[in-house]
Amino acid sequence: MEYVNTLTGLRIDGRLPNEMRHIKGELGVVASADGSALFEMGNTRVIAAVYGPREVQNRSSQTHGQALVRCEYSMANFSTGDRTRRPKGDRRSTEISLVIRQTMEACILADLMPHSQIDIFVQVLQADGGTRSACINAATLALADARIPMRDIVTSCSAGYLCSTPLLDLNYAEDSAGGPDVTVGILEKMDKVTLLQMDAKLPMDIFENVMQLAIEGCKAVADYIRNVLLENTKELEYHRGA
Repeated sequence: MEYVNTLTGLRIDGRLPNEMRHIKGELGVVASADGSALFEMGNTRVIAAVYGPREVQNRSSQTHGQALVRCEYSMANFSTGDRTRRPKGDRRSTEISLVIRQTMEACILADLMPHSQIDIFVQVLQADGGTRSACINAATLALADARIPMRDIVTSCSAGYLCSTPLLDLNYAEDSAGGPDVTVGILEKMDKVTLLQMDAKLPMDIFENVMQLAIEGCKAVADYIRNVLLENTKELEYHRGA
């Protein structure tokens, strides 16, 4: 399959190599949660719910002087065309849960909430590539909705290398093509990379180009998320004043 048209320079879904899919975020989608969000990257849809800060349920797992952050990742059975049921707690889900938790810990001011825990639940409703990034972006919005203190918002995006071309924000077909891809998470204002995962080796010069492309994607997501949070704040203030 030709993933980048040599004549037009367009990808199989009509995007330019450095063009992201449409992104969309919505707050307060789970009424029972302290904070929640829906985040879409193209056809990938993820929902995140945050509970806490609340009292630590298991004293033995309490961390000294700071909040305990827990994360659980799952995929809805209908999220992909694959009919195979994955058992809860399978290896991939456990690994992605850990990645999300560690990425969120980099932005949460856990020392301001000692003797408490924060639970983050993330579920993929529809998978079409970039699910890890979408999960992180959804979790960031949900944490903000829960008014969890953060040093900065953390955002994520992926980029890959197909047909000798760096490609931003891979969809499922591109992600499944077997080329190298890089998933990055950043704290934009702090100019700090909090997540870097690569599933294959790349020459250093190409790797730097692909990683920089992913970082630009992260920055675009950060701008969008800040706008979502700003609009939400304006709406809350409007309703308070009404």
